[in-house]
Amino acid sequence: MTVHHLNELLLVCSLVLLVAVAAVRVSSRSGLPSLLVYLGIGVAIGQDGIGVSFDDVGLTQVIGYAALVVILAEGGLGTKWQEIKPALPAAAVLSTFGVAVSVGVTAAAAHYLAGVDWRQSLIIGAVVSSTDAAAVFSVLRNVPLPARLTGVLEAESGFNDAPVVILVVAFSAAGPVEHWYLLLGKIALELAIGAAVGLAIGFLGAYGMRHVALPASGLYPIAVMAIATMAYAGGALAHGSGFLAVYLAALIMGNAKLPHWPATRGFAEGLGWIAQIGMFVLLGLLITPHELGDDIVPALVVGLVLTMIARPVSVFLSTAPFRTPWREKALLSWAGLRGAVPIVLATIPMVAAVPDSRRIFNIVFVLVIVYTLVQGPTLPWLARRLGLGETEATDLGIESAPLERLRGHLLSVAVPEGSKMHGVEVSELRLPGGSAVTLVVRDGKSFVPAPSTVLRYGDELLVVATDPVRDAAEKRLRAVGEGGKLAGWLGTGAGSGAGPAPEPSSGRGKRKADPAAGGKGAGPSGRTDSPETPEKPGPEKPEKPAKPGRPEKAGSAGKSVRKRAAGMVGRK
Repeated sequence: MTVHHLNELLLVCSLVLLVAVAAVRVSSRSGLPSLLVYLGIGVAIGQDGIGVSFDDVGLTQVIGYAALVVILAEGGLGTKWQEIKPALPAAAVLSTFGVAVSVGVTAAAAHYLAGVDWRQSLIIGAVVSSTDAAAVFSVLRNVPLPARLTGVLEAESGFNDAPVVILVVAFSAAGPVEHWYLLLGKIALELAIGAAVGLAIGFLGAYGMRHVALPASGLYPIAVMAIATMAYAGGALAHGSGFLAVYLAALIMGNAKLPHWPATRGFAEGLGWIAQIGMFVLLGLLITPHELGDDIVPALVVGLVLTMIARPVSVFLSTAPFRTPWREKALLSWAGLRGAVPIVLATIPMVAAVPDSRRIFNIVFVLVIVYTLVQGPTLPWLARRLGLGETEATDLGIESAPLERLRGHLLSVAVPEGSKMHGVEVSELRLPGGSAVTLVVRDGKSFVPAPSTVLRYGDELLVVATDPVRDAAEKRLRAVGEGGKLAGWLGTGAGSGAGPAPEPSSGRGKRKADPAAGGKGAGPSGRTDSPETPEKPGPEKPEKPAKPGRPEKAGSAGKSVRKRAAGMVGRK
């Protein structure tokens, strides 16, 4: 390759990326997963379109695996542990037992209804039994489902790739699978090794990222993605499931409150988009549309059985022990989206030279396209019909930067639309001791806030916290963002380190006013010369009179009132 060829390649790649980025807006409006647009771009460039010929199945499989690693890492980093924790048992059963049920039912349909041999039927059943992480994550961004359902779908799509890959490789290997118990044991062993490697690397990576101050903020995202990729490579080289390892490692780091987290999250999401675009375009190039005619009917039959029978049966059987309501089971059954993962896995039998492997690839391709067109746009409608749509409080964007030599942390907090921090005064945040709001940026202008400063949508706060209270400060900020200023009083939010606001003391010396009331002792916002201060009495004033003999020093105005009252009594 010469420099001239490189220039042409870069021009074509940049144009494809720009078209794909513009297509995301179209897909988001229509509700279609963007993967269909990317596949269409690849088909348009391919042999039946512009005329670019590409048939390197081995290269497609390698790039597909690499892209899946990035997609799973991005999905793990964006998955919230508190959402998937209650869903882990159901997701684990769906990813193992549910996959086995789906493989059996789909393989039987492919054999008896589509006339495919048993070996190819088992491969098809295994390939299409995996829900696609990229498709699920992209659709869930636009469908406000309850946290428990979102957790099940995200965890299932992250977990079920591992057993499915093992099954596809086993069915594509030369010779029949003689002992099923050995295959089950192999699956269990590979999953255990992958889980152990992923958990170990995830915890070690999170610990290192939290305790090492790198010289540039741009190094943190690179390090996080390198650790996630290391988990995949380590798990695969240890003869375990690398896909499970990378997802678990990313899940741990994504919930470890790493420094510069928004930047890391944005970097990972960008890499995930590039991986999706590249993988889908390449898969589109591999397809020759004029060869799909004979495989359309078998694909529709197998897909219909998979969507209407295999998936619902696997969901209802897998969730039976967890007493899941039938509405949630129905939505889980319809939300088993397929995407690039089945198409990438369909290249495994092609590389292994399985007979009729090209037909397997074509059936899987048509199945994914048709049923993604059906399921993706109708999922929000079905959620609303089942009464499962939910709008949750917008989470705060908190970015942390360690100050290693100063033994502190800088927390950059963004107040998004929908956050209940809107309308809360700085003093009402009730941050733990050792932390404080030092700067507010509003409408492009920065200022040092007073305790009475009211926070609003779009504000960016700079919070300084010492090492011991860093976690408590972030927890309190998130609690106020979810439950408002009463978080911790009424059981809302998860405030820690900041209990109920201190009650004003009466008696000795100057009264310590409630900061929210703007009285004396509240700092700059509590000056008595403020025009609003006399109209904001303390909350406990009527219930807590001053002790006898030790009058409360409430200011000259209070003294003059008492003197006039005494004079009137004396004259009377």
